[in-house]
Parts: sequence; C-alpha cells; structure tokens
Amino acid sequence: MSGTRDRRRALDRPREPLPTRVDDTPLLPAPYHRALDAGLRALEIELAPGQRRAIDAHVRLLLAWNRAINLTAVRDPAAVALTHVVDSLTALPVLRARGVERFVDLGSGAGFPGLPLAIALPARETLLVDSTGKKVRFIETVIDATSADLGADVHARARAERGEAVAREPDQRERWPAVTARAVAALADLVELAFPLLAPGGCLVAWKRGELDTELAAAARAAEALGGGSSETIDPSVDGLPGHRLIVLTKDGRSPDRYPRDPALRRRTPW
Repeated sequence: MSGTRDRRRALDRPREPLPTRVDDTPLLPAPYHRALDAGLRALEIELAPGQRRAIDAHVRLLLAWNRAINLTAVRDPAAVALTHVVDSLTALPVLRARGVERFVDLGSGAGFPGLPLAIALPARETLLVDSTGKKVRFIETVIDATSADLGADVHARARAERGEAVAREPDQRERWPAVTARAVAALADLVELAFPLLAPGGCLVAWKRGELDTELAAAARAAEALGGGSSETIDPSVDGLPGHRLIVLTKDGRSPDRYPRDPALRRRTPW
C-alpha cells in the first residue's frame, strides 16, 4: 500500500515550471559535442560561434523539457546531436545551393529540421508548422530564449495549425521558395501539402529512408497533378545515419486551387 500512496503523492505534486531560459538548463556533455563535431565535418559544414550556441541552446531546452513533456523519444544527448541536429543539417547544402533564404517547415515537432536550418542558413524568414500545441509552445520558447539569452537573431515563427489549413491561405499559397518535411507523411501526401505553398521553381525537401520506389511513383503522380516537376534523391552519407536520404522535388508550374484535399479525401483517394 505504501508504494501506491507514494505514486499517488508523486502524481499529485505540482510539476516544476519548464525552463524558458537557456541558463536554467544543464550544460551539454562532451559526447554531444563530439557527435555534432563529427557530423558537421562529414557534411563539410562550418557554423559561426553564434550559430553553434543557438543550436546547442535548442538542444539544452529540448532535453530539459523532454523530462516532463514527450517531445522526442531520443533522450541521449549524443544521439540527439546525430539523429536530430546532424540529420536536419543534411539539407543545408541543398538549400544553400539553391539560394534559399525563406522556407516553411511542415510537421516541425520539436523544431527539427526547421530551427537548425533557420539558424545555419541563416534564413530571412522561416515558418514552422505543427498541429500539436505543446510542440509549438516549445519552439516559441526556443526562439525567444535564443534571442533574449544569446542575442541570436533567429528569423522564425511557429504556428499551431495543420499543413492543409496553411496551404489554403491566399497569402501563403505559392509564395515560398522551399518547404521541408522530416518524418511527417508519405511522399505523395507531402507533395500535395507542399506544392500549393511553393512558388514555381521552388522545391520540397523530404527526409526518407528505406525502400522508396512505390513512394516515388505516387509522388510523381501527385506532382504532375499539382504543377509538374522533377525529383532527385540525395544520400548524405553520414556515419550513424544509414539509409537516410533526401528527396528533392522541384515544382514547375502553378497548383490548382482544389489542392490540398482534406485528409479524409486523401485517404479515400490516394495517389
């Protein structure tokens, strides 16, 4: 009985406030820094000191919040460095090569890949979209904390909204040069969500792994219906990220107003 009472008391105890300042979180251990350094070398990416501090601050807040709110199943700092930060930054060379300075991140979750990319580009404007309110509150906390505590100028904002709703807004349609999406949905669904946001010539960058032939075929059908385009598959070749690939789909023309469809209709009539 005493064990039951102890558990009840633990549940009844008010939760400590979640930190909103970077200085109120523990420093990151050496294995995190070694893993991140190795990943950056593999990608041939150099971060300015302020960019590195901002990315580290994101991770420090993530690990602190994750003790109370399930933002990610990855809890080891070195694993976060590799599977979240480095994996996010695999798209940095793609965006830089295309001169992208503004982008939308769909299904941002705990801020990956959107925040590391916004910091590292650096972006002039980033819109991070996620339907889960607690995750958007976390992203907003990171943006505010990096600005207040570090003086970092992260040009990003977050919205608690479904991607379909954002893509239907007249002031968002076909105004973005790039859309990113990491571990969000099937590739064809991502095309349907992203292409209405993309200006002609813009690109969708999607993180994928495993067998992709079926997904790529469906995505090609979706792209044809939403303005046409081409695809490229990129293997970042980073140790510790086996099978991780980037699919880059470039949009050619305008997207019909009827897209994106409601999720229920997409399920009934898949690509």
